[in-house]
Amino acid sequence: MTASKDRLDLSRVARIVVKVGSSSLTTTAGGLDSDRVDALVDAICSRRAAGAEIVLVSSGAIASGLAPLSLARRPRDLATAQAAASVGQGMLLARYSASFARTGVIVGQVLLTADDVTRRAHYRNAQRTLYRLLELGVVPIVNENDTVATDEIRVGDNDRLAALVAHLVHADALVLLSDVDGLYDGPPSRPGATLIREVRGPADLGSVTIGGVGKAGVGLGGMKSKVDAAAIATAAGIPVVLTHAMTAPDVLGGADLGTYFHPTGKRVTTRLLWLAHGSAPLGALHLDSGAVAAVVDRRLSLLPAGIRSVEGDFDAGDPVDLLDESGRAVARGLVNFDSSELPALLGRSTRELARELGPAYEREVVHRDDLVILRP
Repeated sequence: MTASKDRLDLSRVARIVVKVGSSSLTTTAGGLDSDRVDALVDAICSRRAAGAEIVLVSSGAIASGLAPLSLARRPRDLATAQAAASVGQGMLLARYSASFARTGVIVGQVLLTADDVTRRAHYRNAQRTLYRLLELGVVPIVNENDTVATDEIRVGDNDRLAALVAHLVHADALVLLSDVDGLYDGPPSRPGATLIREVRGPADLGSVTIGGVGKAGVGLGGMKSKVDAAAIATAAGIPVVLTHAMTAPDVLGGADLGTYFHPTGKRVTTRLLWLAHGSAPLGALHLDSGAVAAVVDRRLSLLPAGIRSVEGDFDAGDPVDLLDESGRAVARGLVNFDSSELPALLGRSTRELARELGPAYEREVVHRDDLVILRP
């Protein structure tokens, strides 16, 4: 089945990010399934031979380490999960290296934490590395660095990571490979469940029941994480295809399969994308109604006069949420003051502060160029 008129034909695009989950690579016991790995690699190599650049975001490190460590399921405690990742990551990359080598393709490992897609200096370094690997004809294999990532520095799941990487490398499309053939309007096992062929925006998902982790229990992602990842990518102008891993050759060749998520926005700056979707707020500023209107409706900078209270412990340059009078996060921005400085500034004009404390205090608390709206 060929692509519909308003669906991007993946056989014609130059750069694709492909994400594959643990359940699509491993056996139920947790070990790598060589046939599945080879099938995925063959699909990628075929598309590369036709002229596309591919970045592969691959789960499977922790799952690959389960069997060697005699673990029946994904560990619940962080230390054991990191140990499994340490064992499994080498096995995963070795298997990919051997499989790609069958067609003379070299792979490169890129392990990322949240800092690598949220901190500006790290973000640019990761981007340069990925670009250079592509220039050299290498297939980058990206995974979250589960061996060292703690709860505080986790991206959260590889679906979300894939969406951020797709923006990072300016991909033309993101393909999410799963163990189901797309997004259904309810659990696929339920009689009468219907495949949703296209999603044009949040309204198309209003009546959809979205599930979590599948029965295999070897990964973190579920359908919700895939839909969330699709929202991140499409909001930045990147179309997304969600489909079964077994259909990868057909989808990469342009077939109209799975669920197609249409772009809902335009490509934004990398700074604003990571601020909205990659950063974890380290505090919050409670705003009065006037400040909410200025920030959200008029897209102005946040000044100290409109802040009612400060929450959290953060430094200048950290991301913080801006909350309305009911406590909802309406925006997120990079703050220009430490949390210890702000209480003395609240409710006062910048002109008054500059006169009393010096010109350095005439600046905005959050500049509009360092701010994203979270709620319309």
